[in-house]
Amino acid sequence: MIVLITGSNGLLGQKILSRLRDLDVKVIATSKGVNRNKEDGSYMYESLDITNKNEINRVLNLYKPNVVFNTAAMTNVDLCEEERFLCDSLNVDAVSYLADSCLAIDAHLIHISTDFIFDGDNGPYIEDDIPNPLSYYGESKLKSEKLLYNHKCKWSILRTIVLFGVADNLSKNNIVLWAKNQLENLNKINIIDDEYRAPTLAEDLAEACILTAQKKAYGIFHVSGKDLMSIYDLVVAVANFYNFDVNLINRISSKELNQKAKRPTKTGFILDKVKRVLNFSPHSFNESLEIIERQLKIKKLEK
Repeated sequence: MIVLITGSNGLLGQKILSRLRDLDVKVIATSKGVNRNKEDGSYMYESLDITNKNEINRVLNLYKPNVVFNTAAMTNVDLCEEERFLCDSLNVDAVSYLADSCLAIDAHLIHISTDFIFDGDNGPYIEDDIPNPLSYYGESKLKSEKLLYNHKCKWSILRTIVLFGVADNLSKNNIVLWAKNQLENLNKINIIDDEYRAPTLAEDLAEACILTAQKKAYGIFHVSGKDLMSIYDLVVAVANFYNFDVNLINRISSKELNQKAKRPTKTGFILDKVKRVLNFSPHSFNESLEIIERQLKIKKLEK
């Protein structure tokens, strides 16, 4: 099997790449610019701008992968609200180019989407619930989904929620590592207490992606952690795990935070389908923190 990953420099891309090293597959990792992963000879790297249709056609025709994991996206919710053209270019147009190329070479496209396609009024959600995005980010991801619904390529959509984990040279932080760093340095932080999510360990989503490819499972799947909690409770859980001072955490409402893009109040996923079809079993949030702490200790020893 030949596998291609877009966004291989990102958190999920790195986790998929790491997991594929244990399998008997040829891997082509792609991201825009230089490779930020360790080069150990277990994969090939190509710089790829997914907004460039010609580049996508060239790379996919060159390697002819059986499976394409599309982990590349514009995920900064507020920036998507401001930079809508760029958002559509990365989150919609690029998916169209990938789907067309995958159809031409008979590849299975596995695309990552988000809980933000829902309005948060009736969470947790099953795969067939009706989307109603509140932000342009959510709208762009829903556009990409609709594009695939009507495309003739082999596709799967994995929706996920608040991805977190440890990786190398990331261009952006995630809430667990950010909260740990802030509290470790005794910084007071404002955290919203009226939005609810089921945070997802990056290793869990990577495993679901690979299971989707192995089982040739087409369609839509909801993939997240098993624990639904408020953002405030998430950060308190991090503080308690590390024995940090919870008094550093100031609970506020989302209205007080006054973010540019509107967020859903309560999402979360019902995982029955992904458990049944993929035999997927996510970690609890506390188990995930234990995994992250082991990884951070290893990284500290490697320095």
